[in-house]
This record gives sequence, C-alpha cells and structure tokens, in this order.
Amino acid sequence: MAGQLLNPNLLLAVPLAPLAGAAIAGLLGTQFLGNLVGRKTSHTATILGVLIAFILSVQTLLAVMDGATFNGTIYNWMTIGTLKMEVGFQIDSLSAMMMCVVTFVSLMVHIYTIGYMKDDEGYNRFFAYISLFTFSMLMLVMANNFLQLFFGWEAVGLVSYLLIGFWYQRPTAIVANMKAFLVNRVGDFGFILGIGLLLAYGQSLDYQEIFAKKEALSVLTLPGTDWALLTVACICLFIGAMGKSAQFPLHVWLPDSMEGPTPISALIHAATMVTAGIFMVSRMSPLFELSDTALSFILVIGSITALFMGFLGIIQNDIKRVVAYSTLSQLGYMTVALGSSAYSVAVFHLMTHAFFKALLFLGAGSVIIGMHHDQDIRNMGGLRKYMPITWITSLVGSLALIGTPLFSGFYSKDSIIEAVEATHIWGAGFAQFAVLAGVFVTAFYSFRMYFLVFHGKERFGQAHPHGHDDHHAPAAKHDSDAHDEEDEDDHAHHGLEPGQKPHESPFVVWFPLVMLAIPSLLIGYLTIGPMLHGDFFKGVIFVGENHPAMEELSHEFHGAMAMAIHGLSTAPFWLALSGVVAAYYCYMVNPRVPAWFFAKFHAIHTLLDNKYYMDKFNEVVFAGGARLLGNGLWNFGDKKLIDGFVVNGSAKVVAWLSSLSRGLQTGYIYHYAFVMILGVLGFLIYFLPFWPAK
Repeated sequence: MAGQLLNPNLLLAVPLAPLAGAAIAGLLGTQFLGNLVGRKTSHTATILGVLIAFILSVQTLLAVMDGATFNGTIYNWMTIGTLKMEVGFQIDSLSAMMMCVVTFVSLMVHIYTIGYMKDDEGYNRFFAYISLFTFSMLMLVMANNFLQLFFGWEAVGLVSYLLIGFWYQRPTAIVANMKAFLVNRVGDFGFILGIGLLLAYGQSLDYQEIFAKKEALSVLTLPGTDWALLTVACICLFIGAMGKSAQFPLHVWLPDSMEGPTPISALIHAATMVTAGIFMVSRMSPLFELSDTALSFILVIGSITALFMGFLGIIQNDIKRVVAYSTLSQLGYMTVALGSSAYSVAVFHLMTHAFFKALLFLGAGSVIIGMHHDQDIRNMGGLRKYMPITWITSLVGSLALIGTPLFSGFYSKDSIIEAVEATHIWGAGFAQFAVLAGVFVTAFYSFRMYFLVFHGKERFGQAHPHGHDDHHAPAAKHDSDAHDEEDEDDHAHHGLEPGQKPHESPFVVWFPLVMLAIPSLLIGYLTIGPMLHGDFFKGVIFVGENHPAMEELSHEFHGAMAMAIHGLSTAPFWLALSGVVAAYYCYMVNPRVPAWFFAKFHAIHTLLDNKYYMDKFNEVVFAGGARLLGNGLWNFGDKKLIDGFVVNGSAKVVAWLSSLSRGLQTGYIYHYAFVMILGVLGFLIYFLPFWPAK
C-alpha cells in the first residue's frame, strides 16, 4: 500500500530513466542502428537519466524519513494457481538509502567517464553499459519479491560481464569476464536453490508473505535429513552473496575484473554489484536471525575474506589491484557484521565504503591518466605537486579506508569491530582476531600505495622493465601469458617519456573526486546516530533478542564526536597508525626492509603472489575435473555408447539382417515354389484340428 507521499509512477521512473538513457546510447549511438547520434547526445542522455534517478531517489529518501512507505505491485506478469509473479517495489529506509548511493556513485562515474574514455572507440557503448547497469541495480534494491530480486541479480551479472570484457580484442579481458561469469554462476546456483526452498515451503515469492511464515518454516527440516530447512535456505542464499560480493572462495573473479576500464571498477566493485549480497542478507534479516548456524557460517567466511584478502594487497604493484584487494577485505568486514547480527552496521559500512572506495578507484584512474596509462606504482612517486586535487582527494579516501577518527570509514569500521566483540556465536573469536589484524594490514597496503604514488622521489619518465597500462599489460607477471598476443591500439606509448611530467586531470575527471571526497569525510559523522542507534531501520531490519551486539553498541554510543575522541585511545586506531608508520618507514625511509623481507620470506611472497594458488586449485580441480568428466562422457558416452553402439551398432544389425535376407533371394522359381509349399503346410498345421474334440 502506497504511502501518502510516494507516487508509484515516480518510483517507476527511477529505474526507467537510466534504462531510457541506455537505450538511446546503446541503440542509436552504436552500429546496431547505424550511429544515428553522436558522443555528446549519448553521454547527455545517459547522464540526464541517472541524474533524474538520483533526484527522485533523494526525494524518496526524504519522504521515507517523514514516514512514507510503499510496498505494492507495479505489474502482474503471470499467475499460476496461487503463485503470483510480479514486478513490485518495496520502498523503505533500506531501499531508499541504497537507491541514493547507487544513483549518486553512478552519476559521478558517468561524469568521470566523459574524460576517461574520451579517446575510446566504444565511447557510446560504454555509456550504454553503465547506464544499463544502474537500471539493473535499482531493480534489485527496489524489489519486493524474489522474482524481481533474481532478475536484478542476474542482470547486474550480465552487464558486469559486458563491462569487464569491454575491450574484447584483448585475450586477458575475455578470460577475465568469462571467469567472473562462471564463478558467479556457481554462487547463483546456490542462490536459486535458496529461493526455490522458500518458494516450495512458503508458497510465495513475496518478501513479506515469506517473513510472515518464518516461525512455521523454522520448525521444518529438509526432507530426508535432520537439517533445519531455514538454515539450508539461508546458507544457499548466502552462497549467492558469496559470488556477487566476492567472498572466499568465490572471490577469485574480482581482482581479474580490473581488466575492464577504471570507471567500471568504481561502479561495480565499490558501490553497487559487490554490495548486492550484503544488501540481500540485510533484507532477509528476519530469516537469518532464526539460524545461528547460518550466521556462524557467514561470520567465518567474512573473517577469512577480511584478513587473507588484505594480505594479498600488500604485494600488489598495479594501482587498481591494490584497491581491488582492499575492496575484497572491506566486503569481508561487512560480511562479519552480518554474521554478528549487526545488519545495520553492515549496511552503514556499505554506504560509507561506497563513497571512499569509488573515490579511490576514480583517483587511481586519474593517476593512470596523468601517467599516460602506466599503472605500476613502482614507476610513480612525487605526483603530489603535479596532481594536487587527485592527491588530496586520494588522501581523504585512504584516511577514510583505514578508519581515521572523524572520517566516514572510522564510524562504520569501528562499529563492526565493536559488534564482533559483543558476539558470542561460534567463530566470533577468530572473527575478532581477523578484523583487528585487518586494521593494520589495511593501513599498511593503503599507505604503501599512497606513499609510492604521491611521495618520495620521481621514478617516472624512465625505462622500466615492469611498466604496464590500463589498456594492455596485465597487472601481475603470472597473468601475462597472453600479453604478447595482444594487438596494439592507437596508444603508441604507455607511460611518461623521459622529460615528460604528469599533469592534473581535466575538470570532468577531478570534479567527481571532489564530490566523492565530501561524503567520504562527513557522511559517517552525520548519519551514525540515526542509522545505527536511531529509528532509521526500525521495522526494516530485525535482530533477535538472543543476539545482543546492536544493543550493546547503543549502550556505549554517546555521540559521533565522543566516539571519535574515544577512538583515539582504542586498539584499532593504534593498529592503523602503526600500519601507516610501518609503510612510511619501509617505503620512504628504508626501502631495504621490503627487500629483506622478500629475501627472508620468499616462500610466503610466492604464496601471496600466486594468490594462495586458488586459481591453480580451481584450474586443476574444477576445470580439470570438468575436462576429465567431459572427456569421459565424450569417449564413452558419445563415441562408444551413442556413435559406437546406438548409431553404428544399429547400422551393423541392419546390415547383418540384410545379408541374411539377400541369401534367400536366389532368383530360382523352384526355390520360390518350395517356400510357397512350406507356407501352405504351415497354414494347414496351424488351422486344422489334429486332435479330436473331447
């Protein structure tokens, strides 16, 4: 039923406006319909569509904060018995906040793309893709039923496939987008199983109808087992989140997705697609709260991701991959919050992370432009004086990321750590260690990148054996097998020539950085009160009485400023400070220290450089197993059973019978007469009664 201030037609315009922009750029602006419109029309249409969506989203959020809600059907697709398949919206504080985050970050990425992709032949196609992605994500977060949720879930996966492989002439991009697609199919298989279980036993696809039956579902077991049905369904749903939100071991696609252009790294890997799993679990909080087993599973998976993916960021030299592994680690933090039943804290960190991580990705892209598409941080240094806006905004993003008091990341990250400390379910001890150790690791690799890029001596404009760029060379040596096969495009040289100096990016590039830096600095301070300790999520996110984390957090909260002051004396602050100091010493004061560690712990470095051999494991076990199974099915099933037995065997039987029948066709009349006599004799024997009747 619609709230007084929410018009369903205006709500429908939120996702349809970006879709209209995508249609104009993707149909009229490409060869599909003959390039009927140019670049200016394409980017204007898509930016206008996303701008309309953003304005309407802000209006919706303000209306929701005044008490308005909407939960209703927009379009009835089909009805099968009592099952209704509909397009519908559920607009409350959670979905309205997500709408604002998605549309704002998308708007900044659209503006940024004008400068970043200005020389690319696929300019119009790229705008069509990112606008279509925005539509897909909005349909996901606005859904009020599992059918529409699944549509948005798969649509963002499809568009991410197109975006990661945007430069489809490059073999590495094709491998990366196929890898992302296949890994997400694994997660989505679990996701659809979870939806299927809830549909089978809840007899509905509507969120609220399923939630109303949660108590009845909680006492059921999976047929043939003693497993709680709701536990199995929740774990299956979370497996879908593990794929989309890149949780161990389904994380392997995200670092390789850096093969796509930098703007999509900000759009997909910061604010939207990878947070879909976090949003989904938060939306399903009434179900997850009834299964401590599922929450423990989530907690452990998130802890592993938060800590061990952070270690990988330490040894990366590609500026985008450092930020990518940072994203993995922070998604782990959000997942830990979900496992601690601190759903509002997870969503709060989702929001703050969206701003500062999009800022860091776009800042990395600005650096790449200034460095003439060289992405290797070992070739940089001293960019602070050449790119002052990029420098200061990247510093804001880095300080927010490591949880510096008063910055947005501090409020959300510290709340996660406190929530874990108040959690008592299985796995909480390991989670506490992981999130605390992760603070030091995050600060170290973040400021390692910051110092190597913006401070120290200038290392650009020289011949480097490890130079590579955003359009061609892969980021790590073990990914470079296909490099020699790649075709060179119109970029004749990547990296600065001797004597060349970096330059600040144009206005359309640095303006989004400034706009993202503002919420990265302020949004946490302004919103922690209502979002975590107020009524913002009241009636939307549910926490059981046996999970006290949020209650304990509220007891300890005495205002945003008091929290920041208190934060200066807590372990996370000193761990973060230690990470920054360690990075400064290792890379600015005494660079021999990293070399010493590399020599002493070469085996560990090799392990990290090969990403814990997860790719090799998947290649040998899953891909190799699939090849083995495929070869077996081909050799036995296809060649021997179908071709050999069914097809060729039946032909041989027919040939054998034919050879027998040919022997009977002699052409002699007396042979045929003899056969006729035998036939008559047979009839007589069959029909004449030789035995007298009794």
